[in-house]
Amino acid sequence: MLLSIGQPVLSRQIKALEEELGAELYHRTGRGIVLTDAGRILADHARSVIERTERARSEIQDLGGAPSGRAVIGMPPSVGIVFTVPLVQRFRKEFPKASLVVMEGFSGHVLEWLTSGRLDVAILYNVPAIASLLLEPLFTEELMLLGPASDPAGVGSQVVGAQRLASLPLILPSRPHAIRMQLDGALEKSGHAGNITLEINAMPSTLKLVECGFGYTILPYSCVHELVAQQRLRAWPIQIPSMTRELMLATTTSRPISKAARELARMVRMEVLALEKAGAWGRHD
Repeated sequence: MLLSIGQPVLSRQIKALEEELGAELYHRTGRGIVLTDAGRILADHARSVIERTERARSEIQDLGGAPSGRAVIGMPPSVGIVFTVPLVQRFRKEFPKASLVVMEGFSGHVLEWLTSGRLDVAILYNVPAIASLLLEPLFTEELMLLGPASDPAGVGSQVVGAQRLASLPLILPSRPHAIRMQLDGALEKSGHAGNITLEINAMPSTLKLVECGFGYTILPYSCVHELVAQQRLRAWPIQIPSMTRELMLATTTSRPISKAARELARMVRMEVLALEKAGAWGRHD
């Protein structure tokens, strides 16, 4: 950011601010300036003020026409792999003057970003009830066992029960990832323990390892419907009982939502229906 202000004047203003706050905001090193703890706290608050100012400007400008501001959405990678491209295409086509930011992360991180104000809209699954959130169910999807096309463990064509699932070499994320926690809990209730041979916290790497024959994994069918259609992976229903997760659209009540964000939420609903109709959310044998 260009301030159009001379260095001596800026230094005096920072010094006056430090005296007012009673704390140093930065110190110099051989490589430049490093913020102190107090400086980092002030910087975080300053960013929040700037973001709120930009959001207010955007909302005012959008009152009379098409959205032209900035909308930020967050989602887990397992949702983004099927959802991001069609959503971006639709948003850019309908609102070319608006900017869209997509952030991906584990569901717990996405929830934290939403509640802290970094996101306008979030797609989450199995969200706990929180007073400051507006939650709208989108879709309940089934978790599937996924394996190499060659099926080296001989799963066959049957529905996979707890005993068989416990015997397979599994590649899963580490705890407390939601799918791992759900599987561990389901197997424990049935008196079994999972055979976790690899813990990988990156979905693309997990799918590549499965495709190469290193083991099996558990994910929603939506993540891999193209790979299954291409016969690069196989998918089996799980019955221990069945494992599902509920996708939800989430916004926060702690701040106003811009017109661009409202339109983004509307598009999310439309894309869910379109993808469901296309068979991307559920298996159709």
